Order: sequence, then C-alpha cells, then structure tokens
Amino acid sequence: MSETYQFELPLVQPSQAQKHITVNESLARLDAVAQMRIVETQVIAPPASPIDGEAYAVGSSATGEWAGHDASLAIFSNGGWVFLTPKIGWKARNETLGADMIFDGVDWRINAVSVSAGGAASLQHVIEIDHVMGAGASSITANIIPSHAQVIGVTARVITEITGSGVANWSLGVASDEARYAIGLGLSLNSYAVGISGTPQTYYADTPLQITADAGSFTGGEIRLAVHVVELSVPRAI
Repeated sequence: MSETYQFELPLVQPSQAQKHITVNESLARLDAVAQMRIVETQVIAPPASPIDGEAYAVGSSATGEWAGHDASLAIFSNGGWVFLTPKIGWKARNETLGADMIFDGVDWRINAVSVSAGGAASLQHVIEIDHVMGAGASSITANIIPSHAQVIGVTARVITEITGSGVANWSLGVASDEARYAIGLGLSLNSYAVGISGTPQTYYADTPLQITADAGSFTGGEIRLAVHVVELSVPRAI
C-alpha cells in the first residue's frame, strides 16, 4: 500500500530515503482536504500567482499544468501542483461564493445538504441582502425570494437606525401579507426580527420582501435581511 484510501496521502516506504519529502507532501494534502476550502470550482487554467495550500476544483478541458486532470482537486503545494480525485460525499467550503458544497460523484453541488446517486439534491441556504429604506409608508426590496423556494423563515437586523415621520414600529412580510414574518419591530440600531414560518411557505415566482410602517412614513434607515430557504434540484441530465 503506497497511499491512504481516503485522502490518497503518500506513505513512507521501508528503507525509503529522504522520508521528509513524503511526510511533508502528506501533511500538505491533509492540510488542504481536512476542513476543506476550495477557492473556485470549474476552473480550467492554473492561477498566475497561487498561494501554498490553495485548492481548486478543476473543470473540463483543463489547460497548462492542469491538462489531463479534469474533475480533480488541484492543490498548490511546495511550489507545484498536487492532484486528488474527490470522492462521493466529500464536503468543502467554496471561498468565492461563501457557500458549502458536497461532491456527488460528478459535480460539486452548491448548498446541498443531501444528494442522490442520480444527481437530485436538497438545497438549504440563506439569502442575505442589505436593504436601504426608501421614503414612504412601505419599502420594497429586490426579488430576494427565488421562484420555487420554500421559505422556512426570514430574519432581519437594523444596521442603520430607521427614521420616519409618525413611525413607531414596522412589520416584515410580502405584498400579499405585509406582516407574514414579523410585526411591531423596533427602529433603533441592532433591533432584530426572527420570523419563523408556522407553515413553510412556497413561492412560485421571484418575490420581494416588504417593510411596512405601522403609521406615517419612512425617511431612511437600512436593514440586513436574511431569507432561510429550501430548494429542490432535479436529477442530472443523461
């Protein structure tokens, strides 16, 4: 046996010279894949100035030093590239997207919590935006809720004090139900909302959130909004 099964770490062989080279390579690989962080996926060309320990998921038709290593993990180690073959169920953090991933045997699935052999997946993630309040009795966000997403709940934090004429508090919801997620919320910095759906709500079109004043009109402020959603992904094409 020349390498380990899980992470393909090279093993020191009997009577091997320069054992430190093998040990150091094993440690470098282990540092890259334990609590794995991948800079990007579907990359086909090595970066110009890689940092020691960085890992990339190689895409199709890779070029340069990555040629012939499609679908591998490329780890920059001791001035050169080391390649590993990811296994089904490996998990990693996508540094560029700030999202968790699972390898399903073919692709790295963003935000997946469970994947099937055929590529279907259950996705769970948080969509977060900072919304600057517009003037008026209500303020509408961008379409933060994606079509065909089931919303578990919505949370919020006031990050710039909300101001207004005659406004004492506010509610959080959507156009069809302006208090669906919370009511009677504060205006001051760091006021927050935890709006859990009593029955998870599914939206069949891209949908904005709505912030509504109890009375009067908003003049300013900013709220950090987070929508906690579940989405379904169909089996991969064949």
